[in-house]
Amino acid sequence: MLTDIEIAQKATMRHINEIAATLGVSSDELEHYGKYKAKLPLSLIDLSQVAENKLILVTAVTPTPAGEGKTTISVGLTDGLNYIGKRATAVLREPSLGPVFGMKGGAAGGGYSQVVPMEDINLHFTGDFSAIEKANNLLSAAIDNNLQSKTRNLGLDPRTIVWKRVMDMNDRALRHVVVGLGGTTHGIPREEGFNITPASEIMAILCMATDLEDLKKRLGNIYIGNTFRGEPIFARDLHIVGAMAILLKDAIQPNLVQTLEGNPAILHGGPFASIAQGTNSIIATRMGLSLSDYVVTEAGFGADLGAEKFFDIKCAASGLKPDGVVMVVTIRALRHHGGALKEDYGKPSIDLVKKGLVNLEKHLQNMRLFGMNTVVAINYFPGDSDEEIELVKELSANYNTPAIVARGFAQGGKGMAELAYAVADMVENRPSHFHTLYTNNLSVQEKIETIATKIYGANGVTYAAKAQQQLKQLVKLGFEHFPVCMAKTPKSFSDNEHKIGRPTDFTIHVREFEWASGAGFVIPILGDIMRMPGLPSVPAAEGMDISNDGIITGLS
Repeated sequence: MLTDIEIAQKATMRHINEIAATLGVSSDELEHYGKYKAKLPLSLIDLSQVAENKLILVTAVTPTPAGEGKTTISVGLTDGLNYIGKRATAVLREPSLGPVFGMKGGAAGGGYSQVVPMEDINLHFTGDFSAIEKANNLLSAAIDNNLQSKTRNLGLDPRTIVWKRVMDMNDRALRHVVVGLGGTTHGIPREEGFNITPASEIMAILCMATDLEDLKKRLGNIYIGNTFRGEPIFARDLHIVGAMAILLKDAIQPNLVQTLEGNPAILHGGPFASIAQGTNSIIATRMGLSLSDYVVTEAGFGADLGAEKFFDIKCAASGLKPDGVVMVVTIRALRHHGGALKEDYGKPSIDLVKKGLVNLEKHLQNMRLFGMNTVVAINYFPGDSDEEIELVKELSANYNTPAIVARGFAQGGKGMAELAYAVADMVENRPSHFHTLYTNNLSVQEKIETIATKIYGANGVTYAAKAQQQLKQLVKLGFEHFPVCMAKTPKSFSDNEHKIGRPTDFTIHVREFEWASGAGFVIPILGDIMRMPGLPSVPAAEGMDISNDGIITGLS
């Protein structure tokens, strides 16, 4: 069987001008990055079309560490919709180098449901992540420069600085560092740290901004820390916003690429769902809806994280109204939630799947809390038995939800036709009645309690002493009206990754808070979740190489 990268390398890609033409976009309107990648100008966004066309969210059950194939299903569904005669575009996130070289490897779909050029997309692509990293670290440099300044010093108390540097790599050694050592000419010594680039507030801002002016306003609203007199300092106070925006002038434009079957795909932004909002940019989604009748998008990790944030943060801020949900499930994930060991994920087991179905059931119930209709996509793996698949269909039928076997990995769009017909029927004939889970006039604690009890199934919420003090601070800063962006493990409904299935009788514990005042949300940090991951004991990078003639291997 061919690997993902071998399939991608054998593909005959169409020139990006041809892909743009299918969207009604001329080559003169593109900013080209070679033959197969281009930037789309924001002038192509038409809000009247955004309101008219169909938005489909792809989410998933609580995943195993390897993921359950949301991107593969998203790309395959896009190909499937085009296969049955619909005009569809995939609008997805860009991969982070951290997971690419860490646990998961590449993140451009898989098999015959990929976006290409796969190697470019998984690596430096069009430089968006680099631009975000540089803008973030320019602000960091300006902060330390101001601490050192004798003429323009804002009186910033180094002990209160919450802004961190970022790097797009899994590097646990950078979580906590000290900067400014080496004497007075090297700066003011202080504790610092690094986040991974997808956790940068600049990434969150890029994905929440609606245009360049909005981007600049949000950049200026970034909270840095307090003066010694207790007054808040924001990025705008450092007069650095214009320079940060210059670094992001190209990154704010979405990227146009294609699927293996030559259908359009727009990639833009890449915040993680475990520590940020987990969806592509508002700009990219509006772009797709301006140019296509159907947009297939995704939200990271399970629906308790990505879908909830897509609805309560992205849609609430932008006015986007999704028309339907595709819930990705794998039989191996159900075996996992039924108690299977990792080495047994591929072994059929009716009993384990029966036990694991409670996880899918809770996610289906949660989608109803948002007024959303759902189709279940069973991402097929060799070894899935007919009996196990039938169990999924029986449960889904109890919720008036079609469950379709999706074979896009092995068959591309043709293998997704049945799913495409079911999704098209859902969004055209059974419209959802979308609404958010909460309103922003609730207190931060009430918003957290709502998510924890209704979405996770927790009994309640407790707060560490540090979190309680930070709650008082964020209220004083005027941030209480923001939505909440929960940072927790993606491996469980709870904040304990070992509680699989549908845990009951548990309490959510808020360790501390961060706030992204530029992006416009408060971040409760649950359990031991980290904003700078580490590499696994055997990182995916160890299996990668490039030959003398430029052929890349192992990137899948």
